[in-house]
This record gives sequence, C-alpha cells and structure tokens, in this order.
Amino acid sequence: MDEKFLRADELGIRLEIANGLPIWEAHPVYRHQEAVDRIRGTIILLDQTDSNGSQCKCIHAADVYVSFPNGSLKRPDIAIFCRELAEEEKDEAIKIVPEAVIEVVSRGYEAKDLEVGPAFYLSQGVKDIIIFDPYTLLVMHVRRGGTKRLVSPVEILLECGCKCVV
Repeated sequence: MDEKFLRADELGIRLEIANGLPIWEAHPVYRHQEAVDRIRGTIILLDQTDSNGSQCKCIHAADVYVSFPNGSLKRPDIAIFCRELAEEEKDEAIKIVPEAVIEVVSRGYEAKDLEVGPAFYLSQGVKDIIIFDPYTLLVMHVRRGGTKRLVSPVEILLECGCKCVV
C-alpha cells in the first residue's frame, strides 16, 4: 500500500482516491461507528442464488481499502462480497469489486457520500449502494435502475441475495 495512505491513518484522516480525485475525511465519531456495527449485525444470506446461479456468502468488511479496476482506492464503511478472500488477498487492498457498499454519512462530509460515492460505485460495477444518514434517518438505495429514498429502519434486499436492516 502506498506510504501516503499509511501516513494519513497516523494523522487521523481517511484518504481515498476516486477517479483520480483525492478525498479525505476525519476518522469517524462514535455515532458513525455505532451505525456501522448495528448494520453489520443484520447482514444475512437469504436462501437464494444470484443472477449467475451461485449463492453469495455475504462476507462483509468495515473500513477496508478496496482497489477498483480504474485505479481508484476507496474505504467503504461496509463492503459486501460474495466470496471469502484468499490468504494472499488479506494483507493488501481488496481487488474484488464489492457486490454492495453501505456508507454512513459523517457530518461535514455529506458530499463525499451523497454526491460523489453513488455515481463512482455504479461506474465500477457495484450493484447496490446504500447511504444512511444517522442524523436524519434518510436511507438512499441506489441501483442502476434508479434511487429509492427510504426512512430507517428499513430492510433492504440486495441483488446478491443478502439482506440487511439500515
């Protein structure tokens, strides 16, 4: 991993690069992490297969670097994958495009999650993008077919066959 990303962590900031644009934000506050943990605790696999006929394993990770095909490097609050990572993949940025991404809005960084994030993730092949604002309880569920605006708590079925409560 690039040295600047490791240094950013030491300084208490999260550094990302989306479509060549460097984006930074302060490490999240307790309310943010509480929402992430609560949502992760609800992610389960439904008894169904995805569009390719295989069953997703609903592996989820919080705040890990994902290296996207276009060279962007992002740290989704929650990334959901259909397969477990191989041992050699666990010590570097994840190179698998997540099936779904869940972002929890932080005060002062709303534009990053509400404006930049959804279009970026869609362009990289993420099927479900969920943005949750813990201050207003707004939930945006973005897919290629459009955006739904919901109010938390709400159960969301993901294209990969997983579900969560946001």
